[in-house]
Amino acid sequence: MKNKLFIDTDVILDVALRRHPYYINSALVLSLIELKEFHGFTSTVIITNLYYILRKLESHDIAVEFIKKLRLIIDVLAVDDEIINLALESKFKDFEDAIQYYTALKNGVKYIITRNTKDYSSGNIIVCTPDEFVTIIETKHKE
Repeated sequence: MKNKLFIDTDVILDVALRRHPYYINSALVLSLIELKEFHGFTSTVIITNLYYILRKLESHDIAVEFIKKLRLIIDVLAVDDEIINLALESKFKDFEDAIQYYTALKNGVKYIITRNTKDYSSGNIIVCTPDEFVTIIETKHKE
């Protein structure tokens, strides 16, 4: 079974907006998912956030087109009552990060890929940046 990766908003936006210096490794993570080396996920919350941000920075059409392409490689996980309740009761400082964490945890995700690692209390899930993830993959590949 392929490792499951949960991709956070900032990583996807790095690719959508070609934000440097983050673009290269963020794009590499998405490419590894596209090549089916890993199984990629995100949440319904992230999809709506992506649309909102891309529509404001670009346009409705560009936002929708990007999300359609993203959906070809990444599955969207539902956020339900249980996840919201866990997030509300958690010690996370950022409610949205708590939602992402509990969505990933509920769905057996091994890695959360984000540039916002400091706000996640990792525990049962490995939380790393795209750069750190690429280093992990390169190290395992050399073994």
